[in-house]
Amino acid sequence: MNDKVPSDFRISVDIDAPPARVWSVMSDVERWSGWTASITSIKRRDAGPLAVGSSAWVRQPKLPPALWKVTVLESNRGFTWVSRGPGVIVTGGHWIEPTARGSRVTLSVRLRGLFAGLLARLTATTTNRYLGLEAAGLKRQCESLSAAGSAR
Repeated sequence: MNDKVPSDFRISVDIDAPPARVWSVMSDVERWSGWTASITSIKRRDAGPLAVGSSAWVRQPKLPPALWKVTVLESNRGFTWVSRGPGVIVTGGHWIEPTARGSRVTLSVRLRGLFAGLLARLTATTTNRYLGLEAAGLKRQCESLSAAGSAR
């Protein structure tokens, strides 16, 4: 059927900062609320650098709090984390690739499960908006850090 609502969302943004700088901002998840309006707060349930198995409570405007657990992580490259709810599994991807001018970040959200289609339909506008806010905020934060570093 062609009327199926997509349950995969994705956005990419080019950032004038090296992948290591982008990684340092992106992997410090508890500070995300300082640079994106899509996050109210993130509270890690463990200490130390982000790693496979790390988990955090994520609070976002208009959405219920969700527990996210890191399932894949490659230092300076990105990570994937998963949140589970009744009838749905949500996977969030945060991946960096080097470019001639710095980095390209691809952010994604994938919904799977019995209620994935319904949840995607109900949250598509918010999900796309939040991905845009996160991409723009990450770009601003990383580029301002790059500018501050090169001004020294």
